[in-house]
Amino acid sequence: MDMLGELGITFLYTIRDLAPIVILISAFHIFIIKESIPNFKKVIFGVVLVVFGLTFFLIGLEKALFPLGELMAKQLAKPEFILSGYSGSLSDWQAYYWVYIFAALIGFSTTIAEPSLYAVAVKANEVSGGTIGTLYLRVVVAIGVALALVVGTYRIVVGDSLVTYIMVGYIIVVIQTLFVKKDIVALAYDSGGVTTSTVTVPIVAALGLGLATVVPGRNPAMDGFGLIAFASVFPMITVLGYAQINDIASYINKLKS
Repeated sequence: MDMLGELGITFLYTIRDLAPIVILISAFHIFIIKESIPNFKKVIFGVVLVVFGLTFFLIGLEKALFPLGELMAKQLAKPEFILSGYSGSLSDWQAYYWVYIFAALIGFSTTIAEPSLYAVAVKANEVSGGTIGTLYLRVVVAIGVALALVVGTYRIVVGDSLVTYIMVGYIIVVIQTLFVKKDIVALAYDSGGVTTSTVTVPIVAALGLGLATVVPGRNPAMDGFGLIAFASVFPMITVLGYAQINDIASYINKLKS
């Protein structure tokens, strides 16, 4: 199928997927709220932009981000590449150090570029009166995702149970929640959700599937998924940890003064 044909089909699918949302909101305005939609022309224009934007974005995912993420994982985990710079065997988890480095860097960079995280960071900055810095929050969350992908790729390499890692992660989050100021808890939890969005998810999913395809003894269907779950848990840990570090620093400053 040529590019125009794929674009047309994706366009129709996007309209189909967005139609229930538009119909629902319109029906509530007309029949429940019984008011006309304000700035109707602007809303229609915005819907058109969303349709076209999602269409091109989905095509871009299929043609670029998914293949690139999977290709990089496969190339970094190739036996000839690994053994060219490592004297051990392919069964050693240390042999895949380039995979861990790439996972950390790609996790950090995609999270910084995540539009949903930027939106949350801006709102957090507004409601906190500037106390929560937009850039600081994005960097802390990005560090969390970077750590998540390092641990997640390590799990794929060694074949450990996903459930164990996720349980331990949430136990850490619960413990941190008990010892942190309550005004940061909700933001920390939301930070874990917004990281798994439009930019991060495709590349992370492709990374996991590509790695599980190449590592000996791994099943892509069972081992390739799960990185997104890591990317949800670890940002909560880093945001709560950052808040705890600030609390400790403030307490030390008070003691000094």
